[in-house]
Amino acid sequence: MKTIGVLTSGGDAPGMNATIRAVTRAAIAKNITVKGIYRGFNGLLNRHIEELEVRSVSNIIEKGGTMLYTARCPEFVPLEGVRKGVKICIDEGIEGIIVIGGDGSFRGAKDLSNEGIPCIGIPCTIDNDIASTEYTVGFDTAMNTAMELMDKVRDTAQSHDRCSVVEVMGRRAGDIALQTGIACGATSILVKEKDYTIDDAIKRINTTRTGGKHHFIVVVSEGFTAGNKIDANQIALKIEEATGVETRATILGHVQRGGAPTLRDRVVASQLGYHAVELLNAGKGNRVVGIKNNAIVDYEINEALSMQNVFDDELYKIAKTISF
Repeated sequence: MKTIGVLTSGGDAPGMNATIRAVTRAAIAKNITVKGIYRGFNGLLNRHIEELEVRSVSNIIEKGGTMLYTARCPEFVPLEGVRKGVKICIDEGIEGIIVIGGDGSFRGAKDLSNEGIPCIGIPCTIDNDIASTEYTVGFDTAMNTAMELMDKVRDTAQSHDRCSVVEVMGRRAGDIALQTGIACGATSILVKEKDYTIDDAIKRINTTRTGGKHHFIVVVSEGFTAGNKIDANQIALKIEEATGVETRATILGHVQRGGAPTLRDRVVASQLGYHAVELLNAGKGNRVVGIKNNAIVDYEINEALSMQNVFDDELYKIAKTISF
């Protein structure tokens, strides 16, 4: 393989730049030309493509966001859009593409692979919702960001004997809520994966009050609020009405997507980027890389997309046990 492309697609995640850097330098070390495709599949269809060199990716490993930018691309969904992308790849001499993103991005990678351009998917999403890997690039940074902000919210909740309802990201997976909830000593954690309700959280608050607790943190995943058609402010109002405890809602939002990636995200990004280049160079495509039992693995893309997320019930049990 002489020339490959690399793009980022879908929601941004800390560590995407570290992944781009690893892909670019691993490929150049094998005398493979790397072309950066800007703004995802949209940039492919609009030929926003530039060659990347060693110095093109200098000083980006510590930066959040993505130097290649990202965008949605409805035009790439129908077959004619995919075939237009294939023709552009052929015109540009691109023999394979490394797609950095989530499940939606991997479906685009699968379509390209099926039409003759081998692709490798690298899981980069803060939600940790890719079932074929135990860990996605960006997850650790997002959790640490949420934890730091939640600690600050807890300081003011403690000062005023309040309850704080904190909504974190995770529309399809409650992993951020679960792990930050444990790390911040949350009284209750509401996620779509468990039948633990607002009423259960209210009972928990009342129980811990009798034990001498005066301030409370309730962590809510984005998936819980969406699935129950209720927002964090409404949850806060329900809790205040039922308990008499002054309650405020905080929605952390997109701040969780930003910031310098943690050490773990930088290292995992480098490992996955390197492995993706190895696969393409070996003539393998239509695959997704990931981590299982602390080892780098890869799966056929259809197999990867068919896998189901498994919520950590044991960790949730621990959270409930120690949250009084």
